[in-house]
Amino acid sequence: MSASEKRQVLGRVRRIVVKLGSSVVATAHGVDRDRVSGLTAEVAGLHRDGREVIIVTSGARAAGLARLGLKAIPSTIPEQQAAAAIGQIRLMSFYEECFAEFNRHIGQVLLTAADIEDRVRYLNARHTIEHLLSHGIIPVVNENDSVAVDELKFGDNDRLSALVAGLVGADLLVILTDVDGLYSAAPGSPGAALIPLVDDIDAVASAAGGVSSAIGTGGMASKLASARSASHRGIPTVIANGKTPGTLSRVLQPDFSVGTLVLASDTPISNRKHWIAYGMPVHGAIVLDDGAVRAVSERGSSLLPSGVTEIRGTFRPGECVGLVTNDGRIFARGLVAYDSEACGRIRGIASKSIAATLGYHMGDEVIHRDDLVLLADVGGKLENEQ
Repeated sequence: MSASEKRQVLGRVRRIVVKLGSSVVATAHGVDRDRVSGLTAEVAGLHRDGREVIIVTSGARAAGLARLGLKAIPSTIPEQQAAAAIGQIRLMSFYEECFAEFNRHIGQVLLTAADIEDRVRYLNARHTIEHLLSHGIIPVVNENDSVAVDELKFGDNDRLSALVAGLVGADLLVILTDVDGLYSAAPGSPGAALIPLVDDIDAVASAAGGVSSAIGTGGMASKLASARSASHRGIPTVIANGKTPGTLSRVLQPDFSVGTLVLASDTPISNRKHWIAYGMPVHGAIVLDDGAVRAVSERGSSLLPSGVTEIRGTFRPGECVGLVTNDGRIFARGLVAYDSEACGRIRGIASKSIAATLGYHMGDEVIHRDDLVLLADVGGKLENEQ
């Protein structure tokens, strides 16, 4: 991609989600006040230029460590929750103080994974953020670590930032971390070179490394997974070094030369399908016969009970399940209209016999096409597929 083409991609950006990693906003001693102050100045500058900015911030737990006399994120959930409860107040208070210097105000939005998984709460979160933006308020989003437990956690705020970007229909996701971007090998190793542009995110996913710091929970692997999620929603991503002053301001400048730009997919999926693909946990599986696999994957059909051969696991209506071929390959996922017990009773029968078999009728489809995502449409595999 030429410099002019890069400028064309970034020149259309009006709504930006900026993810600030723990290693950027905090140290083992608490909030890095100088760096956060500098970053808020850059965000305020984007805001002043007419762009809408949503911040997804890490650092609440790290911000609470000093008050608890700890030097690293504790291992137990209660200790982490206590650190987050203390740190949220300190972190948001400092954001408010910093933005007030530029006559800008913030609104805090705390989310858990359950808020994203539930469609009503997902839409409510979107409406809240939209309303804040309409009033010129800068939303500051964080995982609600003071109440989240293992099964409710996003795992890291990289994933949360991509989900928020999809939720609000962002034009760009910027992930600020402690490295300059994606490298061809481990940064600092012989021959390692910064990759300035990624036009096929699935092709470079194997270049990701592991967890990078004692303060953060992510690593390049999670950042690439998030960029992949955003790409499939039609949103480009920049991964760049938030510790370098001025990085955020330079991202949208005509001579853009910082970080790694991950381009959006040429065939993005809808908001609803992005939510199904990336916002929902998988609760079970449905095995299909060969004819049903072809109908769903090649002809865009809904899944009918006649094509179901086996039910695996336990699930309720509206939950997400994987669709599996006879040879065990997961090729799609979707939201079921019937629970696992009912699906077991109607498997292999014609749709017209559902009411007689169950005594009720929720629809002719086990999974409607509108509630189904082919994995081929999101790079062939999702990171949480079994």
